[in-house]
Amino acid sequence: MTATDDRSVARLAWARHATGQATLTLEPASADASFRSYWRGHVDGQPVIVMDSPPALEDPAPWVAIGQRLAAAGLHVPTVMVADLAQGFLLIEDLGTRTYLPELSDTTVDALYGDALDALLRMQSRVDTSGLPAFDHAWQTMEMEIMPTWLLERHLGVTLDCADWEIVEQAFTVILRTLAEQPRAFMHRDYHSRNLLVTVDRSPGIIDFQGAMSGPITYDLASLLRDAYIVWDNERVEGWVEAYRLRLLDARLLDETVDTDRFRRWFDLAGLQRHIKILGLFCRLCYRDGKPGYLHDLPRVWRYVLETARRHADMAPLADLIEARIDARDLTRARQP
Repeated sequence: MTATDDRSVARLAWARHATGQATLTLEPASADASFRSYWRGHVDGQPVIVMDSPPALEDPAPWVAIGQRLAAAGLHVPTVMVADLAQGFLLIEDLGTRTYLPELSDTTVDALYGDALDALLRMQSRVDTSGLPAFDHAWQTMEMEIMPTWLLERHLGVTLDCADWEIVEQAFTVILRTLAEQPRAFMHRDYHSRNLLVTVDRSPGIIDFQGAMSGPITYDLASLLRDAYIVWDNERVEGWVEAYRLRLLDARLLDETVDTDRFRRWFDLAGLQRHIKILGLFCRLCYRDGKPGYLHDLPRVWRYVLETARRHADMAPLADLIEARIDARDLTRARQP
């Protein structure tokens, strides 16, 4: 029996004991980019979720702790009914299957994003950030460095020379400086259409929050509105961004000296930091973790990087460099060793 089989047997036995249902069965509910997985069962006709988070690979304690902070602030996160942190098994509320991504359309997006932006403002204004790790200079740099290693070197087979590295480092420095200008708030870190669910009450349901940090106030806004999985017209996005800036001003989370242009640059470069990371992360998920499906989203993320960088003169050289290295290559095709 393999370790995977052992885990499956242990998970089912634990779930049957936790629910008191000796005949309970579990079906895959979802999995994410980590080692965590989710399984759906039914107790007295009602769906429940078993989270499987192997402690040696994905410690479940942060998920529980952050969830408690969000719930205390009135956000809709899964209620924990039974938790065994030592084994990494949790019985939690099932928020359903209606993730934002398939629900979004030109006619639904304003209402759905309205709910999501309401929840984001509540997170940023009411969730305690004490003790959370800081999304700081070192962390931001580490994330961006995933791109040269995994996109350029591993995926494209490119070796950067000294002049190339100077362009990369200059762009990273500008991004880091711009992020450092921003006020700090609670930061979900993956606040996008696959981690938000349409729910009957208190929509949206929010999941995958275990990596929360204290970070720049525009980061989650960029994660939502410059989603790696769906694209909206830039004029529409800028309208949402400006409306949210005004709400931050009203909530006294933003200084009145931060005008539209400055806030939009903050938003753009926070998104650029995120998307530079994602360019590398999706490649790493393919080659290191055996999840090639993420390569299909690379062209969308690359377009974000290209378009955003070219709106800012100090970012354009980075876009030119990466575009030249990509050339006519198909980003969705894995490169053989």
